[in-house]
Amino acid sequence: MSTHDNLVETMIEEIPSPHDFETTCTRLTDAVAANGFGLLHTHDIHATLNSKGVDFAPECRVFEVCNPRRAAEVLAVRMDLSNALPCRIAVYEKDGRTQVSMIKPTELLAQLSSDKNLAAVARDVEASMDQMIREAVSA
Repeated sequence: MSTHDNLVETMIEEIPSPHDFETTCTRLTDAVAANGFGLLHTHDIHATLNSKGVDFAPECRVFEVCNPRRAAEVLAVRMDLSNALPCRIAVYEKDGRTQVSMIKPTELLAQLSSDKNLAAVARDVEASMDQMIREAVSA
């Protein structure tokens, strides 16, 4: 495995869902609100690619989630980190199963900033996102 592959594996958390794709998406949407985050937008990658003439079979949706207070804390320190906002959680089909994944905010921010206050924000946001995912995939 290459260094790049190791970095990606460290940065991305992927959890299988026991539910079908649509159920997992609905459960994630509910979990986002229940954990004090807002759902800013949902990108339907499958539909978008197919509408552009690309034959793309797997279902894939990317949910942009944000906690406004936490986002403001990050932006107050480094406005250029707006490039890393909002946070995203993906639900997709892979190898016949529904998966839910995220790029860990702690890992992403560690690559972009050494600010200790931002690291604390990233830990809190990651814990919330992890909770959202766990609620979406719970039996």
